[in-house]
Amino acid sequence: MAAAAVLLWGLCRRLCHVLLFLSQFYVLSGGGSLNLEHSQPLAQSLRDPGPTRAFTAVPRAAESTDIPPYMMKCPSNGLCSRLPADCVECKTNFSCVYGKPVTFDCTVKPSVTCVDQDLKSQKSFVINMTCRFCWQLPETLYECSNSTSCMAVSCPRQRYAANCTVRDHVHCLGNRTFPKMLYCNWTGGYKWSTALALSITLGGFGADRFYLGQWREGLGKLFSFGGLGIWTLIDVLLIGVGYVGPADGSLYI
Repeated sequence: MAAAAVLLWGLCRRLCHVLLFLSQFYVLSGGGSLNLEHSQPLAQSLRDPGPTRAFTAVPRAAESTDIPPYMMKCPSNGLCSRLPADCVECKTNFSCVYGKPVTFDCTVKPSVTCVDQDLKSQKSFVINMTCRFCWQLPETLYECSNSTSCMAVSCPRQRYAANCTVRDHVHCLGNRTFPKMLYCNWTGGYKWSTALALSITLGGFGADRFYLGQWREGLGKLFSFGGLGIWTLIDVLLIGVGYVGPADGSLYI
């Protein structure tokens, strides 16, 4: 029994030596290099986590709070029938009779608030107006651009092309901005009374012509002593009736 145990123990030791020798031979021959190669990237990744990514927080787009341009002309909680034309949209009919009263159905534009006669909020209402196009309105109901490049004192009177815009409270048909030919009507600040006074008192020295910007005629009157008085009398008459005016072609004030 004891001999069998010793023999079994010897066999186990030899088997262990053989297994140890085989494992060492397998590692030295390169069989275990695969595990090392696969383990190196993992270890390197643990040591070097790599470049960090920066995340930028994108702010949310602000809600649009833009106010429509026409809101600057639209009073809040006013009577709908008195709103400016830019604040309402009307269903117009161009077949109405010119110069006759007519009614149109209108609605207020978005963001516009108005009330009726009973101070109740409303969106739709009826407006009364005269059937006519905007360019047919009287001159007091629209504003036009001025021109200082034309001759206001000329024969015949000169005209200039102006751009006219209807006043806010006026309702009419068609475009509210339109071109129109107007007579030159502007002034450079010359006074008729001053020119006449200078012509009577100092006309012999050409003071009236110098005042009106006509320096050539002024020099002629100065060196001729007012044309020996004849030129002076003629200028008094011409300035008195308004025939002689400022050299820039403007009107007297």
